[in-house]
Amino acid sequence: QVQLVESGGGPVQAGGSLRLSCAASGSDFSINAMSWYRQAPGKQRDLVATITSSGTTDYADSVKGRFTISRDNAKNTVYLQMNSLKPEDTAVYFCYAAATITRWRSQFGYWGQGTQVTVSS
Repeated sequence: QVQLVESGGGPVQAGGSLRLSCAASGSDFSINAMSWYRQAPGKQRDLVATITSSGTTDYADSVKGRFTISRDNAKNTVYLQMNSLKPEDTAVYFCYAAATITRWRSQFGYWGQGTQVTVSS
């Protein structure tokens, strides 16, 4: 099993920055792609950014040029640097990891518990 723990959310004013972190822990696993999603009240959960195990990244159009996803494979940790934040970025941000459980030779998806980001105007 894999556990994901997020940190770094909180309140911030428009134009400000925040850095989210998500650390994966457990045993007998290897992390493949890692992603950040967000969900605003009353809305669906949307993909924000993805990074593969080799470092290839992809972003939602709404955050391109403002957000940067990165990872530290040695620490099984993914980061989301969020700059030039806007009120519409307000949401609960969730970390997602696709991980292979070695003994089962199968890939599973895991979610973090979410961290609130609130951007005030």
